Amino acid sequence: RMINLAELTPYILCSICKGYFIDATTITECLHTFCKSCIVRHFYYSNRCPKCNIVVHQTQPLYNIRLDRQLQDIVYKLVVNLEEREKKQMHDFYKERGLEVPKPAVPQPVPVSRGRPRKVLGSVFRIPPELDISILLEFIGANEGTGNFKPLEKKFVRVSGEATIGHVEKFLRRKMDLDPTCQVDIICGDHLLEHYQTLREIRQAIGESAVQDGLLVLHYGLVVSPLTV
Repeated sequence: RMINLAELTPYILCSICKGYFIDATTITECLHTFCKSCIVRHFYYSNRCPKCNIVVHQTQPLYNIRLDRQLQDIVYKLVVNLEEREKKQMHDFYKERGLEVPKPAVPQPVPVSRGRPRKVLGSVFRIPPELDISILLEFIGANEGTGNFKPLEKKFVRVSGEATIGHVEKFLRRKMDLDPTCQVDIICGDHLLEHYQTLREIRQAIGESAVQDGLLVLHYGLVVSPLTV
């Protein structure tokens, strides 16, 4: 059956500017999508998703966004002349300011030993050099099903070496929706870690015994404090 565009409009509108997605960009933490210019401008003064208010990144929320080219292609196919109007506006913008109009990125052929050259697209996002530590978060007691807690769905995290154990604890509390009365202990090897210690300091101090396949291994345990009357 034919579908009215109005039925799909709520799914292809940016909640910030209320217009159709332009350079659709998705936050990887919550998968909410916005125009690229809208979300970048929003992150100048906030590190939270404008739709669900989740903390995207403590200090650099722009690290956790990705261009969604497939969604943008869908928007351009659904909305007649939207792509042409956007290209014209961009062209006029640069011309009015005497600037050279940027050329669209063209996939570069990669030489291969046999057959025709294969076209590949470059990575939309590259991991910034500041995110120099990869950690593996293992839940102590996960196999025994400790309490009602479940381990993280994604236990591999890449962060800055300047991040502290305090940041890791906040991450665990948010991802596991922990009660404030729940105590979080984080251990590396045989060492119970303090909130102020940075991941880079821990890796240097404990050495290779704390590293597994290039990952800094941290174990975390949860203790629920008894209720007080």
